[in-house]
Amino acid sequence: MWIKSRALRDFLCYSLKIMEKDFQKWHKAKKELDKNLSRLFFHEREVWWCSVGLNVGFEQDGRGEYFARPVLIFKKFNNEVFWAIPLSTKIKKGKFYVPIELGDGVPRVVIISQLRLMDAKRLIDKMSTISDDNYGIIQKAVINLCSS
Repeated sequence: MWIKSRALRDFLCYSLKIMEKDFQKWHKAKKELDKNLSRLFFHEREVWWCSVGLNVGFEQDGRGEYFARPVLIFKKFNNEVFWAIPLSTKIKKGKFYVPIELGDGVPRVVIISQLRLMDAKRLIDKMSTISDDNYGIIQKAVINLCSS
């Protein structure tokens, strides 16, 4: 399709450049993360800023210099790896979204369909620990999602 309007064509090209992900920048940051020999100590139920990176398609991306976003430590397997569930302040309803309360009054959800294995080298800073009750609700939602 040929776009006759130069202004519209320029705008579309500019918009595509803005949406383009800088995978090379993330790859460089990921190489630095991998060099790190130490890992922070963490527990289940904690919420951490985590370098989740730039991902493909609808997978949740991190932002900023460290490509970070908050994640819930859902299941700790050992001192090196855990299952993480990303958080979002974009509130959505449905079986993939479960409210999470950090005690700061900011509405958030965990996106249980985005659960993934992470290395503790990606952890940046602890934000909070959620209640046993809130954690139990999230556990049930994950189990229900896996059994449906």
